[in-house]
Amino acid sequence: MKTRGFTLIEILVALTIIAVALTAGMRAINQSADHANLLKLRTLALWTAENRLAELQLMPTLPPSGEQNGSATQAGIAFIWRQNVTETPNPAFRRVDIRVVERDAPDYELARLNSYIGVALLVAQKTNTR
Repeated sequence: MKTRGFTLIEILVALTIIAVALTAGMRAINQSADHANLLKLRTLALWTAENRLAELQLMPTLPPSGEQNGSATQAGIAFIWRQNVTETPNPAFRRVDIRVVERDAPDYELARLNSYIGVALLVAQKTNTR
């Protein structure tokens, strides 16, 4: 007597294969979502650093040398920025290093921005007013 259908072992093997495939798929989806969230945080942190640099560039004088800390919010996320201003061999310029971290994870640096600020604009303004 012949019966048609699958045996219990064949069904268990098929279910095991499906379970492994679904688990791998869910893990890939979770990693993709985590990566997208980290990319969003890094983008917002870089905007925070760029905003701070723009504030320094708009100052009427060169920023003083030394370290300074502050906070900013981008898209409802609180960030902490740390800036270090150092003198350069040319007294008309300063080197600015800005690092941004998330308030909830202060040991993990999300963005770093290094730039130079000069006083060329101030000199041009003084010569135009004569």
